[in-house]
Amino acid sequence: MLRRVIEIEEEKCNGCGACANACHEGAISIVNGKARLMRDDYCDGLGDCLPACPMDAIHFVEREAAAYDAAAVEENKRKKAAQQSMASQPLPCGCPGTQAKTIRHEQQAVCPTAAEESAAELTSELTQWPVQIKLVPVRAPYFDGAKLLVAADCTAYAYANFHKKYIRNHITLIGCPKLDDVDYSEKLTQIIAQNDIKSITVVRMEVPCCGGIEQAVKNALAASGKMIPWQVDIISTDGRILE
Repeated sequence: MLRRVIEIEEEKCNGCGACANACHEGAISIVNGKARLMRDDYCDGLGDCLPACPMDAIHFVEREAAAYDAAAVEENKRKKAAQQSMASQPLPCGCPGTQAKTIRHEQQAVCPTAAEESAAELTSELTQWPVQIKLVPVRAPYFDGAKLLVAADCTAYAYANFHKKYIRNHITLIGCPKLDDVDYSEKLTQIIAQNDIKSITVVRMEVPCCGGIEQAVKNALAASGKMIPWQVDIISTDGRILE
């Protein structure tokens, strides 16, 4: 049937998500950093999403489109609500290790000398939990204004000064692109797109399979549409930072 529906100009869209949040029918989602009309029959043609676009990327058009289906919209809302509920819950095992939290370390009033520091037990620089890419939530307060460290998990074992060199003043995410049966790109895209990330440091091993974690960050940055400074450090198996 010929009817009025919204049209999104992808080249103008900056992926802010304002239209998706404003659309009461859930007809719009952010896909690969761009707003997209998911199904014609989800769009009622009323234009709740129109005033929300700061880039003027959404307009009404008249074209052949499926009729608005209120039942399909309600079912889509139900599924989304169920998915969001599941995402906010811990894993089925009830493991407390999946609970997101910020870690605060007690600061010393006086900086120790080099001799005192070498003799004392080292202090962890980790400031958040969890750290596994698969377990970390997409949104968390510690991501706001964060310098992100995305590291292959072997790097912390190979490089002795890992906490002071890399974890200090960073939010840490780790994973193994060879052993984890998952593509990190999608999760990292969501984290980058939905948070105010200031910079990204990737630390990987020199072995070829470790290139997967570097590629995942590269793909995520491209999909998010954000311009964020990032760098890659490579650790040798004997614990050196390679140039």
